[in-house]
Amino acid sequence: MIALSLAEIAEVVGGQTHDIPDPSVQVTGPVVRDSREAGPGSLFVAFAGERVDGHDFAAAVVEAGAVAVLGTRPVGVPAIVVEDVQTALGALARHVVSRLGATLVALTGSAGKTSTKDLIAQVLQRKAPTVFTPGSLNNEIGLPLTALSATEETRFLVLEMGARGIGHIRYLTELTPPKIGLVLNVGSAHIGEFGGREQIAQAKGELVESLPSEADGGTAVLNADDPYVRAMASRTKAKVLLFGESGEADVRAENVRLTDTGQPAFRLHTPSGASDVTMRLYGEHHVSNALAAAAVAHELGMSADEIAVALSEAGSLSRWRMEVTERPDGVTVVNDAYNANPESMKAALRALAAMGKGRRTWAVLGKMAELGDEALAEHDAVGRLAVRLNVSKLVAVGGREAAWLQLGAYNEGSWGEESVHVSDAQAAVDLLRSELRPGDVVLVKASRSVGLESVAQALLESGAEGEVAAR
Repeated sequence: MIALSLAEIAEVVGGQTHDIPDPSVQVTGPVVRDSREAGPGSLFVAFAGERVDGHDFAAAVVEAGAVAVLGTRPVGVPAIVVEDVQTALGALARHVVSRLGATLVALTGSAGKTSTKDLIAQVLQRKAPTVFTPGSLNNEIGLPLTALSATEETRFLVLEMGARGIGHIRYLTELTPPKIGLVLNVGSAHIGEFGGREQIAQAKGELVESLPSEADGGTAVLNADDPYVRAMASRTKAKVLLFGESGEADVRAENVRLTDTGQPAFRLHTPSGASDVTMRLYGEHHVSNALAAAAVAHELGMSADEIAVALSEAGSLSRWRMEVTERPDGVTVVNDAYNANPESMKAALRALAAMGKGRRTWAVLGKMAELGDEALAEHDAVGRLAVRLNVSKLVAVGGREAAWLQLGAYNEGSWGEESVHVSDAQAAVDLLRSELRPGDVVLVKASRSVGLESVAQALLESGAEGEVAAR
């Protein structure tokens, strides 16, 4: 964080200082909410949760070097006391961002946010110091914490914004007003909470509504291939830059194909030129993510050749997102278990089919959460797609939704043991351990609440003697 005195922080957040001998002492380190991350010069933000109260760790964080605690009550060590910690954290982020010389890039969408954010960050880092959201900490707590990690040297601040309802993104943009706003897609993720795609589009479009006008440097980067996103052009005064495979896109891909290992390759076209890209990531769905990153990079002054090189060398920065690891015995495990929705589930299955040409393929799938009335149809459709893509075996893990996956596969034409429904992750592990053969490719994917990453981890731990080699 940029250096701020405790007196200045107290004024910004509307708090009262307690047990602070010298209010001119500065916070020079990070702002953290995990006591284990507290260190010299840091500010510890004490949230009171259902199971853990951050205030209980106040003495420990100060002993570790934290300058003070931001909380809702005095704690016997230097503290700034406020009525609401989350509100105070947001106010502090807003103040710090206003003093940065960085360009703020914000992105949202129903699928692919984290992967695209990671791509944008890796491309922009080649141009200037860049700070970006770690993992998918994209809510009203994670976003300001990310913003507060920026320093005077930061030139680009890339922030992922998530939403579970109307008004959420609007709130986040008030904390960290972006200059460039990117909307990836409008899909089915959280449709049960929103009520429909129209409502999702309304929420995601709050990002482009927040942008400054074109005259003031605002740019909306929109997916030309998604009609809901493209329609958002009418909701902003910012410049509109379109990306996609459409011929009308300003940044587009031509000659899209997958390599023998399932990695996408294409010809990148931008208004400043064209160049070839071969990605290290797996699955054709990353083409759209790469185009979105390319559009942002183009708007920030990078050439087509610079962008193509950066995209070709970029890897996955976040865990359990198409994380491909080959065991010593030749079994390939694809851990994509961080989360799932209908769009990402179908994309992962297509990637599995491409990676597994000439090999046995396994799709170990669990439920997709928060689909509301669409749950049965969407799980059925994923099961059917697995059969259409000739996945060798579908292992549906869990309760009712998993049964719908298996039923969809059966109704599409699966027979015998080509699809199976098992009760839990351990049952899936037991099945796979007994039946996997060298050369098989295993995809593991479900919503985060299912915890199917344990299946992938168990397969890697029990693969063979020696260490596994990550690809």
